[in-house]
Amino acid sequence: MYPFTPGSYAPRNGWYVAAFCREIGEALLSRWILNQPVVLYRKADGTAVAVDGRCPHRHYPLGESKRVGDAIQCGYHGITFGSDGKCTFVPSQKTIPGVYAIKAYPLVERGLWAWIWPGDPDQADEALIPTLDEIGFNIPGMIPDAFYSMHVKGRYQLLNDNLLDLSHLGYLHATSIGTPDDAATPEVRDLNERRLSSRRFMRNTPMPPYHDRSVYDGPVDRISGMDFYFPGFHAGIGESRIPEDRPQGGRLLHTSRVWHAVTPATKTSCNYFFGMSAPSRDRLEDAKIRLEPVLAEDSFATEEIEKIISTMDALPPELMLKSDVTAVQGRRILQAMMDRERAQDPAGAASERRREDEPV
Repeated sequence: MYPFTPGSYAPRNGWYVAAFCREIGEALLSRWILNQPVVLYRKADGTAVAVDGRCPHRHYPLGESKRVGDAIQCGYHGITFGSDGKCTFVPSQKTIPGVYAIKAYPLVERGLWAWIWPGDPDQADEALIPTLDEIGFNIPGMIPDAFYSMHVKGRYQLLNDNLLDLSHLGYLHATSIGTPDDAATPEVRDLNERRLSSRRFMRNTPMPPYHDRSVYDGPVDRISGMDFYFPGFHAGIGESRIPEDRPQGGRLLHTSRVWHAVTPATKTSCNYFFGMSAPSRDRLEDAKIRLEPVLAEDSFATEEIEKIISTMDALPPELMLKSDVTAVQGRRILQAMMDRERAQDPAGAASERRREDEPV
Protein backbone atom coordinates (compact mmCIF):
# COMPACT_ATOMS: atom_id res chain seq x y z
CA MET A 1 0.00 0.00 0.00
CA TYR A 2 1.54 3.27 -1.15
CA PRO A 3 4.25 4.17 -0.38
CA PHE A 4 5.09 0.79 1.12
CA THR A 5 5.15 -2.73 -0.30
CA PRO A 6 1.81 -4.50 -0.90
CA GLY A 7 0.24 -5.60 2.37
CA SER A 8 2.11 -3.01 4.44
CA TYR A 9 0.70 0.26 5.72
CA ALA A 10 1.91 0.80 9.30
CA PRO A 11 4.01 -1.00 11.95
CA ARG A 12 2.02 -2.58 14.76
CA ASN A 13 4.83 -3.07 17.25
CA GLY A 14 5.41 0.50 18.29
CA TRP A 15 4.09 3.18 20.64
CA TYR A 16 1.51 5.51 19.09
CA VAL A 17 -0.40 8.36 20.67
CA ALA A 18 -3.97 7.22 21.28
CA ALA A 19 -5.18 10.50 22.81
CA PHE A 20 -4.12 13.51 24.77
CA CYS A 21 -4.33 12.60 28.45
CA ARG A 22 -6.91 15.32 29.01
CA GLU A 23 -9.24 13.68 26.46
CA ILE A 24 -9.58 10.53 28.56
CA GLY A 25 -12.15 10.68 31.34
CA GLU A 26 -15.07 8.78 32.83
CA ALA A 27 -16.97 8.73 29.53
CA LEU A 28 -16.11 6.14 26.90
CA LEU A 29 -13.89 7.60 24.17
CA SER A 30 -14.02 5.81 20.80
CA ARG A 31 -11.05 5.93 18.47
CA TRP A 32 -9.92 3.83 15.53
CA ILE A 33 -6.26 2.77 15.75
CA LEU A 34 -4.55 0.64 13.11
CA ASN A 35 -7.85 -0.36 11.54
CA GLN A 36 -9.32 -1.49 14.86
CA PRO A 37 -11.93 0.22 17.07
CA VAL A 38 -10.55 1.09 20.50
CA VAL A 39 -12.26 2.43 23.62
CA LEU A 40 -10.39 4.57 26.16
CA TYR A 41 -11.60 5.60 29.61
CA ARG A 42 -10.46 6.12 33.19
CA LYS A 43 -11.25 3.69 35.94
CA ALA A 44 -12.53 4.92 39.28
CA ASP A 45 -8.95 5.12 40.59
CA GLY A 46 -7.97 7.43 37.71
CA THR A 47 -6.01 4.85 35.71
CA ALA A 48 -6.45 5.24 31.95
CA VAL A 49 -7.19 2.01 30.05
CA ALA A 50 -7.65 1.02 26.41
CA VAL A 51 -9.63 -2.00 25.24
CA ASP A 52 -11.01 -3.42 22.03
CA GLY A 53 -14.01 -1.42 20.86
CA ARG A 54 -15.83 -4.36 19.28
CA CYS A 55 -18.08 -6.79 21.12
CA PRO A 56 -17.12 -10.30 19.93
CA HIS A 57 -20.79 -11.38 19.92
CA ARG A 58 -22.26 -9.35 17.04
CA HIS A 59 -19.54 -6.70 16.59
CA TYR A 60 -21.54 -3.94 18.28
CA PRO A 61 -19.37 -0.89 19.07
CA LEU A 62 -18.46 -0.87 22.75
CA GLY A 63 -17.77 2.83 22.50
CA GLU A 64 -21.51 3.27 22.03
CA SER A 65 -22.23 1.18 25.11
CA LYS A 66 -22.09 2.12 28.80
CA ARG A 67 -19.94 1.97 31.89
CA VAL A 68 -20.87 -0.38 34.72
CA GLY A 69 -18.32 0.46 37.37
CA ASP A 70 -14.93 -0.08 35.75
CA ALA A 71 -16.43 -2.42 33.15
CA ILE A 72 -18.14 -1.84 29.79
CA GLN A 73 -21.56 -3.35 29.18
CA CYS A 74 -22.39 -3.87 25.53
CA GLY A 75 -25.42 -1.80 24.59
CA TYR A 76 -26.80 -4.54 22.32
CA HIS A 77 -27.07 -7.69 24.49
CA GLY A 78 -25.60 -6.63 27.84
CA ILE A 79 -22.43 -8.72 27.67
CA THR A 80 -19.95 -7.09 30.04
CA PHE A 81 -16.17 -6.81 29.91
CA GLY A 82 -13.76 -5.66 32.61
CA SER A 83 -10.93 -3.19 32.04
CA ASP A 84 -8.60 -6.17 31.62
CA GLY A 85 -10.72 -7.41 28.70
CA LYS A 86 -12.17 -10.43 30.51
CA CYS A 87 -15.89 -11.09 30.20
CA THR A 88 -17.62 -10.78 33.56
CA PHE A 89 -21.32 -11.18 32.70
CA VAL A 90 -23.49 -12.77 30.01
CA PRO A 91 -27.18 -12.03 30.68
CA SER A 92 -28.50 -14.92 28.57
CA GLN A 93 -26.56 -17.72 30.30
CA LYS A 94 -24.92 -18.53 33.61
CA THR A 95 -21.61 -19.78 32.29
CA ILE A 96 -19.07 -17.45 30.70
CA PRO A 97 -17.26 -19.08 27.75
CA GLY A 98 -13.49 -18.94 28.08
CA VAL A 99 -13.12 -17.48 24.60
CA TYR A 100 -15.25 -14.48 25.53
CA ALA A 101 -12.76 -11.66 26.04
CA ILE A 102 -11.66 -8.49 24.32
CA LYS A 103 -8.14 -7.21 23.87
CA ALA A 104 -6.73 -4.92 26.55
CA TYR A 105 -3.94 -2.73 25.17
CA PRO A 106 -0.82 -1.53 26.97
CA LEU A 107 -1.40 2.18 27.65
CA VAL A 108 1.11 4.59 29.19
CA GLU A 109 0.56 8.26 30.09
CA ARG A 110 3.61 10.44 29.65
CA GLY A 111 3.63 14.20 29.29
CA LEU A 112 0.57 15.38 27.34
CA TRP A 113 0.00 12.01 25.71
CA ALA A 114 -1.49 8.57 26.30
CA TRP A 115 0.63 6.06 24.36
CA ILE A 116 -0.81 2.79 23.09
CA TRP A 117 0.97 -0.36 21.84
CA PRO A 118 -1.28 -2.03 19.23
CA GLY A 119 0.97 -5.01 18.49
CA ASP A 120 2.37 -7.91 20.49
CA PRO A 121 1.96 -6.90 24.16
CA ASP A 122 5.01 -8.97 25.12
CA GLN A 123 7.15 -6.52 23.14
CA ALA A 124 5.65 -3.38 24.70
CA ASP A 125 8.81 -1.89 26.22
CA GLU A 126 8.06 1.50 27.79
CA ALA A 127 11.71 2.48 27.26
CA LEU A 128 10.86 2.81 23.55
CA ILE A 129 8.61 5.80 24.24
CA PRO A 130 10.59 9.01 23.62
CA THR A 131 11.52 10.61 26.92
CA LEU A 132 10.28 14.06 27.83
CA ASP A 133 13.85 15.35 27.87
CA GLU A 134 14.50 13.96 24.38
CA ILE A 135 11.55 15.82 22.88
CA GLY A 136 12.25 19.14 24.62
CA PHE A 137 9.27 18.91 26.96
CA ASN A 138 11.12 19.85 30.16
CA ILE A 139 12.94 22.99 29.00
CA PRO A 140 12.96 25.49 31.89
CA GLY A 141 10.70 28.47 31.30
CA MET A 142 8.70 26.76 28.56
CA ILE A 143 5.03 25.86 29.03
CA PRO A 144 3.71 22.77 27.17
CA ASP A 145 0.08 22.52 26.05
CA ALA A 146 -2.13 20.20 24.00
CA PHE A 147 -3.70 22.08 21.09
CA TYR A 148 -5.62 20.02 18.52
CA SER A 149 -6.84 16.46 18.17
CA MET A 150 -7.97 15.81 14.59
CA HIS A 151 -9.13 13.04 12.27
CA VAL A 152 -7.54 13.37 8.83
CA LYS A 153 -8.95 11.53 5.82
CA GLY A 154 -5.60 10.42 4.49
CA ARG A 155 -3.29 7.49 5.23
CA TYR A 156 -0.88 8.07 8.06
CA GLN A 157 2.28 7.95 5.98
CA LEU A 158 1.18 11.01 4.00
CA LEU A 159 1.40 13.10 7.16
CA ASN A 160 4.69 11.47 8.12
CA ASP A 161 6.03 12.45 4.69
CA ASN A 162 4.75 15.99 5.23
CA LEU A 163 6.61 16.32 8.52
CA LEU A 164 9.79 14.69 7.20
CA ASP A 165 10.00 17.17 4.32
CA LEU A 166 9.82 20.72 5.67
CA SER A 167 10.72 22.20 2.29
CA HIS A 168 6.96 22.67 1.90
CA LEU A 169 6.87 25.35 4.61
CA GLY A 170 7.72 28.21 2.26
CA TYR A 171 4.93 27.31 -0.15
CA LEU A 172 2.05 25.49 1.52
CA HIS A 173 2.52 27.82 4.54
CA ALA A 174 3.92 30.85 2.72
CA THR A 175 1.57 33.29 4.48
CA SER A 176 2.31 32.03 7.99
CA ILE A 177 5.33 30.02 9.18
CA GLY A 178 7.55 29.51 6.12
CA THR A 179 9.81 31.28 3.62
CA PRO A 180 11.49 30.01 0.42
CA ASP A 181 14.69 29.48 2.42
CA ASP A 182 13.00 26.54 4.15
CA ALA A 183 13.42 24.73 0.84
CA ALA A 184 16.64 26.35 -0.42
CA THR A 185 18.69 25.63 2.74
CA PRO A 186 20.35 22.17 2.86
CA GLU A 187 19.44 19.83 5.70
CA VAL A 188 21.75 18.42 8.34
CA ARG A 189 20.59 14.88 9.22
CA ASP A 190 21.31 12.47 12.02
CA LEU A 191 20.00 8.93 12.52
CA ASN A 192 20.13 6.56 15.46
CA GLU A 193 18.10 3.55 16.56
CA ARG A 194 15.41 5.76 18.13
CA ARG A 195 14.92 8.69 15.79
CA LEU A 196 15.70 10.41 12.50
CA SER A 197 16.71 14.05 12.92
CA SER A 198 16.79 16.95 10.44
CA ARG A 199 17.91 20.56 10.91
CA ARG A 200 18.11 23.61 8.68
CA PHE A 201 20.36 26.48 9.80
CA MET A 202 19.33 29.62 7.94
CA ARG A 203 21.51 32.73 8.21
CA ASN A 204 20.34 36.29 7.49
CA THR A 205 17.05 34.97 6.25
CA PRO A 206 13.68 36.79 6.14
CA MET A 207 11.42 36.31 9.11
CA PRO A 208 8.32 34.20 8.39
CA PRO A 209 5.09 36.25 8.19
CA TYR A 210 3.81 34.74 11.45
CA HIS A 211 6.63 36.22 13.57
CA ASP A 212 6.17 39.31 15.72
CA ARG A 213 7.85 42.39 14.22
CA SER A 214 7.03 44.82 17.00
CA VAL A 215 10.44 44.38 18.68
CA TYR A 216 12.64 43.69 15.65
CA ASP A 217 11.96 43.77 11.91
CA GLY A 218 14.77 42.47 9.77
CA PRO A 219 16.70 39.38 8.73
CA VAL A 220 17.19 36.66 11.33
CA ASP A 221 19.22 33.55 11.95
CA ARG A 222 16.74 30.66 12.08
CA ILE A 223 16.86 27.04 13.11
CA SER A 224 14.09 24.78 11.85
CA GLY A 225 14.00 21.05 12.33
CA MET A 226 12.21 17.88 13.29
CA ASP A 227 13.06 14.68 15.16
CA PHE A 228 11.03 11.66 14.02
CA TYR A 229 10.60 9.00 16.71
CA PHE A 230 9.42 5.81 15.04
CA PRO A 231 6.71 5.00 14.14
CA GLY A 232 4.65 8.22 14.41
CA PHE A 233 5.90 11.01 16.70
CA HIS A 234 7.62 14.18 15.46
CA ALA A 235 9.27 16.70 17.82
CA GLY A 236 9.99 20.01 16.12
CA ILE A 237 12.20 22.95 16.98
CA GLY A 238 11.86 26.57 15.86
CA GLU A 239 14.21 29.34 16.87
CA SER A 240 15.01 32.84 15.56
CA ARG A 241 17.76 35.23 16.67
CA ILE A 242 19.10 38.60 15.58
CA PRO A 243 22.12 37.92 13.30
CA GLU A 244 25.52 38.27 14.95
CA ASP A 245 26.59 41.12 12.64
CA ARG A 246 23.75 43.39 13.79
CA PRO A 247 23.17 45.35 17.00
CA GLN A 248 22.08 42.97 19.79
CA GLY A 249 23.36 40.12 17.62
CA GLY A 250 22.48 36.70 19.04
CA ARG A 251 19.41 37.96 20.90
CA LEU A 252 16.66 35.33 20.99
CA LEU A 253 13.48 36.59 19.31
CA HIS A 254 11.36 33.49 19.03
CA THR A 255 11.56 29.95 20.36
CA SER A 256 9.12 27.07 20.43
CA ARG A 257 8.88 23.31 20.54
CA VAL A 258 6.12 21.60 18.62
CA TRP A 259 4.91 18.00 18.77
CA HIS A 260 3.06 16.18 16.03
CA ALA A 261 1.71 12.69 16.76
CA VAL A 262 0.44 10.76 13.75
CA THR A 263 -1.44 7.54 14.46
CA PRO A 264 -3.03 5.32 11.81
CA ALA A 265 -6.81 5.16 12.20
CA THR A 266 -7.93 3.14 9.19
CA LYS A 267 -5.75 2.25 6.22
CA THR A 268 -6.70 5.53 4.56
CA SER A 269 -7.16 7.86 7.54
CA CYS A 270 -5.22 8.91 10.60
CA ASN A 271 -5.46 10.56 14.00
CA TYR A 272 -3.39 13.73 14.29
CA PHE A 273 -2.43 15.33 17.61
CA PHE A 274 -0.65 18.67 17.79
CA GLY A 275 0.85 20.32 20.85
CA MET A 276 3.55 22.86 21.55
CA SER A 277 5.40 24.80 24.22
CA ALA A 278 6.16 28.51 24.43
CA PRO A 279 7.64 30.87 27.03
CA SER A 280 4.28 32.27 28.16
CA ARG A 281 0.55 31.57 28.28
CA ASP A 282 -0.09 34.59 26.09
CA ARG A 283 2.22 33.17 23.42
CA LEU A 284 0.44 29.83 23.63
CA GLU A 285 -3.01 31.36 23.25
CA ASP A 286 -1.83 33.45 20.32
CA ALA A 287 -0.23 30.40 18.68
CA LYS A 288 -3.37 28.34 19.16
CA ILE A 289 -5.28 30.84 17.02
CA ARG A 290 -2.57 31.46 14.44
CA LEU A 291 -1.59 27.83 13.90
CA GLU A 292 -5.07 26.38 13.41
CA PRO A 293 -5.19 27.41 9.70
CA VAL A 294 -1.62 26.13 9.27
CA LEU A 295 -2.60 22.66 10.47
CA ALA A 296 -5.68 22.88 8.28
CA GLU A 297 -3.39 23.40 5.27
CA ASP A 298 -1.46 20.22 6.10
CA SER A 299 -4.70 18.30 6.53
CA PHE A 300 -6.00 19.67 3.22
CA ALA A 301 -2.84 18.63 1.36
CA THR A 302 -2.97 15.15 2.91
CA GLU A 303 -6.62 14.62 2.06
CA GLU A 304 -6.24 15.88 -1.50
CA ILE A 305 -3.29 13.55 -2.13
CA GLU A 306 -5.30 10.67 -0.66
CA LYS A 307 -8.12 11.38 -3.09
CA ILE A 308 -5.72 11.05 -6.01
CA ILE A 309 -3.75 7.99 -4.96
CA SER A 310 -6.82 6.06 -3.80
CA THR A 311 -8.71 6.73 -7.05
CA MET A 312 -6.10 6.00 -9.72
CA ASP A 313 -5.98 2.47 -11.12
CA ALA A 314 -2.20 2.64 -11.40
CA LEU A 315 -0.17 5.22 -9.54
CA PRO A 316 2.80 6.58 -11.54
CA PRO A 317 6.18 6.45 -9.77
CA GLU A 318 7.19 9.51 -7.78
CA LEU A 319 9.86 11.73 -9.29
CA MET A 320 12.18 12.25 -6.35
CA LEU A 321 14.24 15.35 -5.49
CA LYS A 322 17.26 15.93 -3.27
CA SER A 323 14.93 17.27 -0.59
CA ASP A 324 13.24 13.85 -0.36
CA VAL A 325 16.20 12.12 1.32
CA THR A 326 14.81 12.46 4.86
CA ALA A 327 11.32 11.29 3.90
CA VAL A 328 12.74 8.30 2.00
CA GLN A 329 14.87 7.39 5.03
CA GLY A 330 11.75 7.54 7.20
CA ARG A 331 9.83 5.31 4.81
CA ARG A 332 12.63 2.75 4.73
CA ILE A 333 12.81 2.63 8.51
CA LEU A 334 9.06 1.99 8.79
CA GLN A 335 9.14 -0.59 6.00
CA ALA A 336 11.94 -2.42 7.82
CA MET A 337 9.82 -2.45 10.99
CA MET A 338 6.91 -3.98 9.08
CA ASP A 339 9.18 -6.50 7.36
CA ARG A 340 10.47 -7.67 10.75
CA GLU A 341 6.93 -8.08 12.03
CA ARG A 342 5.98 -10.11 8.98
CA ALA A 343 9.03 -12.34 9.42
CA GLN A 344 8.11 -12.96 13.06
CA ASP A 345 4.47 -13.69 12.25
CA PRO A 346 4.05 -14.69 8.58
CA ALA A 347 0.35 -15.38 9.05
CA GLY A 348 -0.19 -11.77 10.17
CA ALA A 349 -3.00 -10.39 12.26
CA ALA A 350 -5.48 -12.78 10.70
CA SER A 351 -4.00 -15.63 12.73
CA GLU A 352 -5.01 -13.87 15.96
CA ARG A 353 -8.72 -14.07 15.26
CA ARG A 354 -10.58 -17.30 15.91
CA ARG A 355 -13.60 -17.85 13.72
CA GLU A 356 -16.78 -18.32 15.73
CA ASP A 357 -19.32 -20.32 13.71
CA GLU A 358 -21.20 -22.05 16.50
CA PRO A 359 -22.72 -21.03 19.83
CA VAL A 360 -20.53 -21.45 22.86
